[in-house]
Amino acid sequence: MDLSKVKLVVTDMDGTLLNANHEVSSRFFSLYEQLKGYIHFVAASGRQYQSMTSKLETIKDEITIIAENGGIARQGKTEIMLTHLPDEKIQQLIPLIRQIVGGYIVLCGKRSAYIETEDKTFISLFDEFYNTYEIVKDLTEITNDDILKIAVYHFNSSETFLYPKLKHLENELKIKVSGQNWLDISDLNANKGYALSHLQQSMGVTKDETMVFGDYNNDLEMLELAHFSYAMENAHPNVKEVANFLTKSNLEQGVEIVLEQLLKAKLKNNSKQ
Repeated sequence: MDLSKVKLVVTDMDGTLLNANHEVSSRFFSLYEQLKGYIHFVAASGRQYQSMTSKLETIKDEITIIAENGGIARQGKTEIMLTHLPDEKIQQLIPLIRQIVGGYIVLCGKRSAYIETEDKTFISLFDEFYNTYEIVKDLTEITNDDILKIAVYHFNSSETFLYPKLKHLENELKIKVSGQNWLDISDLNANKGYALSHLQQSMGVTKDETMVFGDYNNDLEMLELAHFSYAMENAHPNVKEVANFLTKSNLEQGVEIVLEQLLKAKLKNNSKQ
C-alpha cells in the first residue's frame, strides 16, 4: 500500500476525528503541521460551518471545510459551493416532520440554525453541533436565509423512528441517516461526495490520490471517491462494507494512527528524491 501518493485527506468529524468529548486531539494538530506541505486537508461534516470552525480554529483558513453534509463548502475564506433547499420544499416538509412523534426539527441556514422547541434537554445536546442559532415560534416563517438542510433529531434512534417516516421522499430529496440520533434532509446534490468530487476536479486530484475517513451513512458517497477509504472501528455496517480499509475507533485515535503512517510514507519518499 503506497500512501506516498496521497494528496488529499478528508475526514468526517463526529465519530471519526472528534473524541468522546467532541474535541480534536493535539496529536492531530501536530500531525497536520507536519503533513500540510504534502497534502491538502478537508474536514467534512453534517455539522454547521460555525461549529466546525470552532473545533478547527487554528487551521480553518488553511483547509477546506465541507459543512451541513455538503450544503456549503469553503476553502479558507472563499465559498466554493452552496446548495440549498427550495423554499416550497421547506414549507411542505415542516408540517410533515412535525407529525413524527419524538422528532425535533432544525432548519440549518447559511447564517444561522433555527429551532422552534424550548425543550432544555434537546437544546443542551443541540448546542454542541450548532454554535449559531435562534429559537423561533414558527419555522415556516424563516424566509431570510438560505436553508442548506433540515436536520431531525430523535432521542432513541433516527434509523428506527425517523427514516421509515421520510424514506418515501428519497426520489426527490437526499434523506440521510447521519448519526445514531440524527437524520438530514437536503437537495439531491447536497452530500459530502458531491462536494468532494467538485474539489477533486478543481484541484486535479484523482481517486488514487485521495484518503477519506468516515463512520456513518452520510460518509458513503465520499468514501467511494477514495482508494484509501477508511471505516472507523465504530462505523455503521454500511460504511465498513463500502470502505477499502479499517482503522481504530475515534476513541482510539484511528485517524491519527493512519496519518502517522501517511507521514512516514511521505518522509521516506522525500528522502529518496
